[in-house]
Amino acid sequence: MESPNSPTQLLNSDWLIHLSPYFDGPDYQRVMDQIRAHEMANIRVLPLVAERYRAFELTPLGKVKCVIVGQDPYHGEGQANGLAFSVNKGMKLPPSLNNIFKELQSDYPNQMPAAIGEQGDLSVWAKQGVLLLNAALTVCESAPLSHQNCGWDPLIQQVIATINSQCSGVVFVLWGKSAQRYKSFVDSKIHAVIEGVHPSPLSAHRGFFGSKPFSTVNELLNNQGKSPIDW
Repeated sequence: MESPNSPTQLLNSDWLIHLSPYFDGPDYQRVMDQIRAHEMANIRVLPLVAERYRAFELTPLGKVKCVIVGQDPYHGEGQANGLAFSVNKGMKLPPSLNNIFKELQSDYPNQMPAAIGEQGDLSVWAKQGVLLLNAALTVCESAPLSHQNCGWDPLIQQVIATINSQCSGVVFVLWGKSAQRYKSFVDSKIHAVIEGVHPSPLSAHRGFFGSKPFSTVNELLNNQGKSPIDW
């Protein structure tokens, strides 16, 4: 485990200067205390430490063009890899990701989207400037939302506030109420916000399907003269 105030994956990142107050503060200490308590009780915490900050590693602050906010990491064995909604290539697709791919194919019916070819690994998006950010960076195995209130939320607020102040023309994709609560940290005069239904099987048929979020993101990027995402 990393030391309480130095997540090693971020030491050479342009994120760290903006996020270091969080990592030096009490909220992060509270997260680490909770994780240690779980580990002492032989409760697995996901994802692995080496993948916990992967979203920031693959999408530097200076490259952010789009932010997709998820809820918390997948809680099944081998699923969580540090990117919201993503699993490693070859894993069975979780229901929400399966619905995302259905909508992606509907949005781009005449081509094979890049992420579908990667079989669930969304790092192909992250490397193009799509920050795949979960509202909590950890979860206990087989216990969804178990770290929802353990101290990650101030970090996510700081991440979004940093993007808001340091970047321009970013498209924020907020699916579901959990993600939409971060809208207040985004200046809509500088950035674009797409709000929609969460892709979960419980809600996808209430407006996620047919919403065409991926082509909408690219249209907004094109309007700013930015290169579109190869979804």
